[in-house]
Amino acid sequence: MSSPAPKSPEQSEKSKKYDRQLRLWGDHGQKLLENAKICLINATALGTEILKSLILPGIGSFTIVDGEKVTDEDIGTNFFIESDSIGLSRAQVATQNLLELNPDVRGDYIDESVDHIMAHSQDFFDTFSVVIATSLPEKILIPLSRHLWQKNIPLILCRSVGFLGYIRLQVKEHTIIEAHPDNENPDLRLDNPWPALQEHLDKINISSLDNKERSHVPALVILYYYLNEFKSIHGHLPKTRSEKEEIKKIIIESPIPDEHGLKHLEENFKEAIRYINTCVNPVKIQSHVQAILDDDSCINLNQNSSPFWVLCAALREFVETENALPLKGTLPDMAADTNSYITLQQLYQKQAQSQFEVIYRRALELARNLGLSQDAITESEAKLFCKHASELHVVRGSCIADEYQKSRLDFTSYLEDPDSLMFHYITLRGLERFISEFNTYPGQLDDHVEPDVLKLKSIIGKLLAEWGYSQIIRDERVHEVCRYGGAELHSVSAILGGCAAHEAIKLITCQYKPLNNTFIYDAITSTSASFTL
Repeated sequence: MSSPAPKSPEQSEKSKKYDRQLRLWGDHGQKLLENAKICLINATALGTEILKSLILPGIGSFTIVDGEKVTDEDIGTNFFIESDSIGLSRAQVATQNLLELNPDVRGDYIDESVDHIMAHSQDFFDTFSVVIATSLPEKILIPLSRHLWQKNIPLILCRSVGFLGYIRLQVKEHTIIEAHPDNENPDLRLDNPWPALQEHLDKINISSLDNKERSHVPALVILYYYLNEFKSIHGHLPKTRSEKEEIKKIIIESPIPDEHGLKHLEENFKEAIRYINTCVNPVKIQSHVQAILDDDSCINLNQNSSPFWVLCAALREFVETENALPLKGTLPDMAADTNSYITLQQLYQKQAQSQFEVIYRRALELARNLGLSQDAITESEAKLFCKHASELHVVRGSCIADEYQKSRLDFTSYLEDPDSLMFHYITLRGLERFISEFNTYPGQLDDHVEPDVLKLKSIIGKLLAEWGYSQIIRDERVHEVCRYGGAELHSVSAILGGCAAHEAIKLITCQYKPLNNTFIYDAITSTSASFTL
């Protein structure tokens, strides 16, 4: 069998505490999380639920901006507001209670409204990693959105009303190194092995080995041997399904009969058969990676270029020479004897290290030519970049202020389905305009529900007309929103809060692909959908 895993060293208290999440985003991701500074605007039930899901995994610090005082409604919906806190600063009470969740996290609050801060000190927000805003009026949202867009600081806008909620992510440019794809094939390069690997594989003649020796050979070696046998007959590697079935048949029939005349297919041969569908195809540069290498930010570096783009420029030169991405350098576990597996593993690691050094040296040279600091690109970052070169993604989003001020939005494909959750987005946009015009939620006063239904329906009709649509929102949708009266339900806020926190963690760690860009949740039907607006 392959080499046993080394004995794990004693875990530190911190490693034990964060063990499960370290398996998701690693030590480097956790370090980024612990250096993150989060700003929450408005400590609503949704806002505190988002912070809860960021404090527990250990963000560095948070600041709550909220000029409101605690009300009876807060007591009924907000898990982090106590019953004896009525009349006190909502920001202060929420901060004190949230800090009890994790002593590793620092927290602060500002008992001022966000519009007051925007009027006196817009650059207050410039030091934060992510800004999260809940229940923000449109007149404040638009200038805040513009400011954060210019500074390239991510903004997560959220609202929870009754059984409905949405998340809108604003990010100017976000680069991802570790996308963690659901299905990732081993990077074995059997279609074009480098000289050292080819020399090693060519030394092993499977047909000349006895049954005991054959059972110790790694699956990769077996597959290479029979690929060459197939290639000698057909002149090329198997491409079609029938050709792959043919090579499977060759491997299945390959065992040598034992003393009883029986043939037994060893586990390593079964593994070789399983690798045929995933490891025989020629290594290609995926379109999303090629698009990054062809991006203007990669081709035309300048003094403002981030380390990501400098590394991409070095990678581009490597690809132009090698016509392939750098080797990952990892080998899947295989049924084999220890020495055979380790020898193979070291070949892959050595080649990956050699290619990394080429890219890293060139990246440092490019950074030096641009006048960037010597530590702008660290060795650990460059290694991670090379290992995950096939997972690179760049997300360029849209500005929320532009979305709110556009005279036309394209909903055509969504509005063809009468049950589309896009209708909830339109209704919630109407709700926000209602709040801006009347400074209250529709239906907040019991005797105003029906009059507010008419007002909200008129506002939604005007919105649709502005966007160039003649559709009419069903009366029950509008009535349902007015019936909520602006109330939050804790269970809905908790679900939405977890989703928003996940997006914040993706942005902070530069791992996993974030939402692009709108998420709608309907708790009545327990359905959700994402849209790009």
